[in-house]
Amino acid sequence: MEQHAEQQAQPSPANTPSPSYPVTMTQKAVEMVSTTRSQEGIDEDSGLRVAVRGGGCSGFEYALDFENEVRDTDLVYEQHGLRLIVDPISARYLTGTEIDYVFGMQGAGFKFNNPNAIGTCGCGSSFTV
Repeated sequence: MEQHAEQQAQPSPANTPSPSYPVTMTQKAVEMVSTTRSQEGIDEDSGLRVAVRGGGCSGFEYALDFENEVRDTDLVYEQHGLRLIVDPISARYLTGTEIDYVFGMQGAGFKFNNPNAIGTCGCGSSFTV
C-alpha cells in the first residue's frame, strides 16, 4: 500500500492560490473535469494529474490526465471535491497557476493562468519560463 500525505486544500477568499498548493481550479474547470470523467466512464475515485512536460512549440506543455496511481512524492489535495495530483518537478513550474475553463470565439477549453510563464504560444497549451 502506498503511503502519501493526502492534504485538504482550504478555499481562499479571492480564489487565490495557496502557497502550499501549486494549482487552483475554478469551479467551472472542476465542473468540466467532472463532466468529462462521467462522459468517458472514468472511475469517480480517479484524481486529476496536473503536470508539465517538455515539448510544445514554446518548450513546455501542460498535461491533464485522470489517474489512480499516486507516487510517494506526489502532492495530493482536493479542491471543489476534485482530487488533484501534482508531481514535485511540475509543482515548481505551476506554483500560483489557476486553471479555468473558458468559452471564446475560437472554441472552449482549459486555460492555464501561470504567473511563471514568460511566454506562451498561440494555442495556449505550451509556455516558456
